[in-house]
Amino acid sequence: MKFGVVTFPGSNCDQDMIYVLQKLLGQQVETLWHKDTSIKNVDMVILPGGFSYGDYLRSGAIAKFSPIMKEVIRHANQGGYVLGVCNGFQILTEAGLLSGALLHNDQQKFICKNVHLKPISKLAGITKGLDFEKTYKIPIAHGEGRYYANDTTIKELEDNDQILFRYCHDTGIENKAANPNGSLNNIAGITNKEKNVFGMMPHPERAADTILGNTDGKNIFESILSFC
Repeated sequence: MKFGVVTFPGSNCDQDMIYVLQKLLGQQVETLWHKDTSIKNVDMVILPGGFSYGDYLRSGAIAKFSPIMKEVIRHANQGGYVLGVCNGFQILTEAGLLSGALLHNDQQKFICKNVHLKPISKLAGITKGLDFEKTYKIPIAHGEGRYYANDTTIKELEDNDQILFRYCHDTGIENKAANPNGSLNNIAGITNKEKNVFGMMPHPERAADTILGNTDGKNIFESILSFC
């Protein structure tokens, strides 16, 4: 599978993502600059984490105007795969490729810690290969990660199997105590109706190498390789 990893001014997880895809998974990776006007015929575009344009105005609000985004949107609308992680998820909502918005955490503080996720969507390629009877420990690092959408949108996400992950305890129990940022319905990641655009706040690329003592995130990439 051929991946394209986009770097915006302020991205800081692009090299982590490239390392996991190339070195750990043996995949072909194209580096894409935010001013590029071609995505170089990749199968999946990845918008990595970081602080694009310093998160001024709102996280992702300026990045959506980068020249590369016109091609990312075209790629998605033609059925191509797109993954946004953390800031990348924020960019996807700002660009209208995913529903809802990412607001300031309910504590109004930046949070950096491990959380547990429960895979939800049985049909999306990013979760289809996961074990729905277990939880996955994945790091988060964000100040604006509280997922919000109106009631109609939340119902559509639920009805259409568009929720990818929910925050939970290591036992799989979902409640307020397991929710790190106040996201509605403990939502940690979503997909579009067509299930080719994925967004998630946690960082699977930071939990994919044995040297880090946690490879739960690698399972997410392996699901992508198997089902996308």
